[in-house]
Amino acid sequence: MRWRSLPLLLVSFLLVSFLLVCRAKSSEFRICAYTLQRFNSEKASDYRVMHTLTRIVSRCDITLLQEVMDPDGKAIRSLLASLNRYSERDIDRYEDYNYEVVSSKSLGTSANNMQQYVFIYRTDTVSVLGEHQYKKTQSFTREPFAVHFQSQRTAIKEFILVPLHAEPTRAVQEIDRLYDVFVEVSKKWKNTNVMFLGGFYASCAYMNRQDRKNIRLFQTKFSWLIVDRVDTTVTDMTSCAYDRIVVHGQPFLRGVKASSAKVFNFGKDLKIPRAKVVEISDHYPVEVILKSSALLLQATPFLSLLFICTVVQSFLSAL
Repeated sequence: MRWRSLPLLLVSFLLVSFLLVCRAKSSEFRICAYTLQRFNSEKASDYRVMHTLTRIVSRCDITLLQEVMDPDGKAIRSLLASLNRYSERDIDRYEDYNYEVVSSKSLGTSANNMQQYVFIYRTDTVSVLGEHQYKKTQSFTREPFAVHFQSQRTAIKEFILVPLHAEPTRAVQEIDRLYDVFVEVSKKWKNTNVMFLGGFYASCAYMNRQDRKNIRLFQTKFSWLIVDRVDTTVTDMTSCAYDRIVVHGQPFLRGVKASSAKVFNFGKDLKIPRAKVVEISDHYPVEVILKSSALLLQATPFLSLLFICTVVQSFLSAL
């Protein structure tokens, strides 16, 4: 009996290990932000662009898209349909997901450059509790559109995402005024777990170290997860950390997976030539992973091990 049980125990150990690895990958909660370049119906009609964009967005539980110029919603509906029928499998995907969208109205000061903030999210892993359009138009060219999310998969159950696509020449002033947005939305939803993300233009010619003295997000309890030395741009002509992710407070910071904030160089990862990458945008997406809930991390190994042991015990009893 002993010699028969050893291979089975080894198989059981391997099965448990496999289940835990798969579960760890599938339970990662990824938030992404991508500054597209004039995403409209014309760009959405390009099959190659849409296929690549679908692969990018499908990696994320929540994706913020910026510079969306789609007042009739046709381009976003096309992307949403592509995501919901996307069935390709790779090492990072173990589940099928359903995607929905929440978006702002068209924002801006120029009729030919009105843009929307668009959040695409997995309804299986996260839900929307509320949305709020900041209305002080004198403070921003494109006023932030805040969304209150809830997820049972994350250590931080409720959090607020606030996008900013800054006007480059007003970047310092607009980034500073995000503090006013923080005060408003945290009071509205009684929640200080706030993340700012998007195309801040917080680098190179638009913001320097001296400017930080005039930005409250550098003077208070905010953590900049995409740091200055990171290059979020596509071309070799620039090396700038234009796109950023910033979180408020130690509780939210502890809910973020260490060193997970980064640029997603999808050209390299998906083996797409740079010339094709630039057709989508001159920015790369940025992303961060939230830690899984403690309950999920504790229960999954125990339940998996219990299941395997039960199966092994039944098999041994039958020998």
